[in-house]
Amino acid sequence: MKTFALSRSTGPGSPDVAGFFDPRTFSVQYVVSDPATSKCAIIDPVYDFDEKSGATATHHADELLAYVTEQGLEVQWILDTHPHADHFSAAHYLNEKTGATTAICKYVTDVQELWKGIYHWPDFPADGSQWDRLFAEGDTFQVGELEASVMFSPGHTLASITYVIGDAAFVHDTLFQPDFGTARADFPGGDARQLWRSIQAILALPGETRVFTGHDYMPDGREPEWESTVDEQRRYNPHLAGVSENDYVALRHKRDAGLPMPNLILHALQVNTRGGRLPEPEANGRRYLKIPLDALEGAAWD
Repeated sequence: MKTFALSRSTGPGSPDVAGFFDPRTFSVQYVVSDPATSKCAIIDPVYDFDEKSGATATHHADELLAYVTEQGLEVQWILDTHPHADHFSAAHYLNEKTGATTAICKYVTDVQELWKGIYHWPDFPADGSQWDRLFAEGDTFQVGELEASVMFSPGHTLASITYVIGDAAFVHDTLFQPDFGTARADFPGGDARQLWRSIQAILALPGETRVFTGHDYMPDGREPEWESTVDEQRRYNPHLAGVSENDYVALRHKRDAGLPMPNLILHALQVNTRGGRLPEPEANGRRYLKIPLDALEGAAWD
């Protein structure tokens, strides 16, 4: 199975994009680097967790660090696109290893407030202080000499953002590959109509923009893929091509109604709303996750 691919810079102002696929969670992590300066950003890194044994590990995050070292790169940014529901974030771990600036959308505070209630965390600081920087729509930053900007892309979550770095857009859970469709909008705080409008803003980018998704579910057994273009999404994505906003909302509601919650949603959000920090050890030295019962709809009994 293909678990790594490098998308080379297309010219000045364009990044090299290394994608790392995690088959356990169907997630894609990225190292986005400036060929001119060897500065880079890591986007949506995975902290390994096995829900059956409770074991944690840093295999995938260490793979990113090894690549950074091999390529002679310097990590400037560790970027989350949103608080993930299907894997733990390795942002905090990588921050400790590299000292790079961590960032996420400023509306993570809304997600924190929502899950603070679900987990009954009365003393939890739902203020985004777990990250170094909170981005808003239109904010800009640099990766080396590369120009980067932020698009607020809600719908999948209250705090989803798209990072546009040079000619590459990192859309995570908005679009999937053109042969698969778009992301669900039924998580707490999700909204199908908002998701449609967020996607339309992404599709308004130049047609040659490289689009990098956060997951791939390998329809029809094909190899994992995570790169397309805006033009390809416009033309071939079955949820978008020739589809109206109202039709999309109806399609999204119908599809989402039949989807079970992700296996790790109740595990992951209590780590990811903390910026990737695991719970503090208790008196016996062990860490424990807290799983609320009967907190979410969508149980799959059959």
